[in-house]
Amino acid sequence: MSDLITPELVTLDKDLGTERSSVIRYLAEQVAAQGRSTEVDGLYADALAREQKTSTGVPGGIAIPHCRSKAVTVATLAMARLSPPVDFGAKDGAADLVFFIAAPDGADQEHLKLLSKLARSLIKKDFTASLRAAQTPADVVALVNGALGLGEAPAGTAGAGAHAAGAAGSAEQSSGAGARASEAAATLGTSGTDTTGPALDGGRATDTKVRRLVAVTACPTGIAHTYMAADSLVAAAKERGVDLQVETQGSSGATPLDPSVIASADAVIFAVDVDVRDKHRFAGLPVISAPVKRGIDEPGEMVEEALAAAQNPNARRVSGTGSDQTDDDGGRDSIGGTLKRALLTGVSYMIPFVAGGGLLIALGFLLGGYLITETADTVVLENSLANLPAGGLGEYLGAVAFKIGQLSLGFLVPALAGYIAYALADRPGIAPGFVAGAVAGFMGAGFLGGIVGGLLAGYVAMSIGRLSVPRWLRSLMPVVIIPLVASIVASGLMFLLLGGPIAAITTGLNSWLSGLTGTAAVGLGVILGLMMAVDLGGPVNKVAYSFAVAGLGAGSVDNQAPWQIMAAVMAAGMVPPLAMALATALDRRRFSLAERENGKAAWLLGAAFISEGAIPFAAADPLRVIPASLLGSAVTGAIVMGTGVTSQAPHGGLFVFFAIGNFLMFLVAVIVGMVISALAVIALKRYASSKKNTVAAQPVAA
Repeated sequence: MSDLITPELVTLDKDLGTERSSVIRYLAEQVAAQGRSTEVDGLYADALAREQKTSTGVPGGIAIPHCRSKAVTVATLAMARLSPPVDFGAKDGAADLVFFIAAPDGADQEHLKLLSKLARSLIKKDFTASLRAAQTPADVVALVNGALGLGEAPAGTAGAGAHAAGAAGSAEQSSGAGARASEAAATLGTSGTDTTGPALDGGRATDTKVRRLVAVTACPTGIAHTYMAADSLVAAAKERGVDLQVETQGSSGATPLDPSVIASADAVIFAVDVDVRDKHRFAGLPVISAPVKRGIDEPGEMVEEALAAAQNPNARRVSGTGSDQTDDDGGRDSIGGTLKRALLTGVSYMIPFVAGGGLLIALGFLLGGYLITETADTVVLENSLANLPAGGLGEYLGAVAFKIGQLSLGFLVPALAGYIAYALADRPGIAPGFVAGAVAGFMGAGFLGGIVGGLLAGYVAMSIGRLSVPRWLRSLMPVVIIPLVASIVASGLMFLLLGGPIAAITTGLNSWLSGLTGTAAVGLGVILGLMMAVDLGGPVNKVAYSFAVAGLGAGSVDNQAPWQIMAAVMAAGMVPPLAMALATALDRRRFSLAERENGKAAWLLGAAFISEGAIPFAAADPLRVIPASLLGSAVTGAIVMGTGVTSQAPHGGLFVFFAIGNFLMFLVAVIVGMVISALAVIALKRYASSKKNTVAAQPVAA
């Protein structure tokens, strides 16, 4: 196994600027310089994208930026001890110890386990103290290898040997999450309480009931935060005399908690940024749920909340049907939050059907002409490659592409409804949701009917899943009872009461959109443009995008209004990142080094319709960037709608040019909006800058 870290990958007491992006860039360069990455830009972009999902600063002056990247050839650690420290988002201040974990896309399990073990080690004070006292890069390498069990810690380094043993034990607990607490007492991962008998107090048996908790930790990358949260939670539980067993669902694999451990638990903690695998195992347990980073920053509070929930008969419980979702702060979703989450889930699962179907239909038009809508069925059924139609190979392939796309779009409403129901009720909601969506499509209720049908199916399935039933009936609930009853109720209501009125509303809406011309169309374009730029990928942006995507299937040669709305949304969403890229090129003095680096990436992000490419700029200067973005996006949306530009693709930006009608005007609209926003942000930075910003800009310009 190649060395994870070498002295050449260690930087001590160096000033790397004040932005985390500059630190990450420097460390990516070190990795590439040692031949462990094929390119700097790709590794830097992947690491920065991961950092923007969740900040990697943790308590104790530590940061662990990390990523899996195709640019990485060898699993690598690069370390920097910073002077001055840099803010990586930890609540207790800036970080002076930064470990950059770069893993290949296909990293083997042994490497991933070692990387995870290091992440867990960094929450130990004796280890971090030794790192801060290290005199040379070689000392740091020896400390890290000692912690990973790959070598000896340097002589005279306080606590290093004890740390290495503790880290090894911690990793052992991770792989055997369901083991008894008494067997894991030497590790960081248990409370040290014997869970099979009465609690011990000074060696004497007592009648005090052992408090038991279980937890699941998971983050999108599954390398660092997953395991650090697990160890932080267990350490906090140990301080409180609580037995806590953790299942880490990370990249190096997951060993499910033993069912007997779950059955004996008083409550469960979910410290996760992704869905919990097989959540139904915890059904009935009181639950505390929050992002994985809270498990690192506030483990004690989460343990206390779980203990309180265990004593509260009205506490929120895992239903096993997806109804236990939470807001980011760990509290229970409001009705509005639940609806938003469900709708966005439905749209996200629907998009692949729309994307593939829309692009194939566009390709069908390109190859077979617009008359393919009338001839596709006949051409596909009566011809083949050996028996081409009168229009030749182009017409035949166009008909095939059009028909596949048409069939794909046929799943639009059922998929939307099915996955809205899934977001509310988990797997038992999928079947009734799909059925309700199919009923909506059959009755002409369109995507509005799909939304209503999905919500009905989801809430009915969720309500049935909460019923207390005999044990012998529980196994039938998710596969027979819930799908059957929820399908009857939701689809029955669609047929008997709701389908007709919703179909009438849908017909009226389509007629209104089809009739939009002139000022009305321009006004709608302005509104859509403002929505796309106001929060750059946030809830308002997603509402506008979801509206456009959900209506895309209703577009046709005779009714191009939905395609125009999609074009307006896509063009307006491209403007903010492109504008920031242009602004950093036109007036470099007004932007920091990190922003100029982000500006280079923003060209590609904007061209591909990734509005989030402007987020780093908006986060650093929202009062200037957001108004400028609003102005340019509104103008772009107005131009697109006013000139009748269409898009049959829901995503892709300039890369799906063949699916965009009047592409030249689409390009003009994007360029005009980009220039307006770029000039606006430069003007705001130049003439509306505070004294603080003016002073801060001087070192950048030098």
